[in-house]
Amino acid sequence: MIDQRVNGPKPPGFCLLVVVVALSGCAQDNVSDLTAFVQQEKSKKTGRIEPLPEIQVYETHSYSAADLRSPFVAAVSKGEEQQEVAATNGISPNFDRPRELLEEYPLDSLRMVGTLEQTQKVWAIVQATDGTIHRVVSGNYLGQNHGKILSISENGIEIVEIVPDGQGGWQEREAAIALGGEL
Repeated sequence: MIDQRVNGPKPPGFCLLVVVVALSGCAQDNVSDLTAFVQQEKSKKTGRIEPLPEIQVYETHSYSAADLRSPFVAAVSKGEEQQEVAATNGISPNFDRPRELLEEYPLDSLRMVGTLEQTQKVWAIVQATDGTIHRVVSGNYLGQNHGKILSISENGIEIVEIVPDGQGGWQEREAAIALGGEL
């Protein structure tokens, strides 16, 4: 059985004794060292804080050049007049026509592998990079630069391409594909 004297309720005098001892530690007036430290710190010279720098007033600028040329557009010069002439030289690809299958391939990836002739009409046999064989005649288009077949011979295909001229216009460029490869 448990001893009730050890674990039982404490007498009220014991609790009172604990409270008195705890409060007696707070009642001491021994703060002289703290008071001396505060006095020492107050007697020190304070540092000087520099004033904030003076803020300069920002001057606004009103851009009133509506009647002048835009800075984002190139200036008109004699070279530009030539560009306008080049742009209106009448050469341009026909974007309204339906595109043909061989216009998906670059011209240098196409290979002429032979010709066929039937009722005085010459057909060229062209092989694409994926191995498919295509039959073309004069007037068909091939290559990615709007290349139109001008003529077909036993030795190759003559083509005229329409390419950008770098000045906003178009120019024609001759090209060819030789039998068995490219020219």
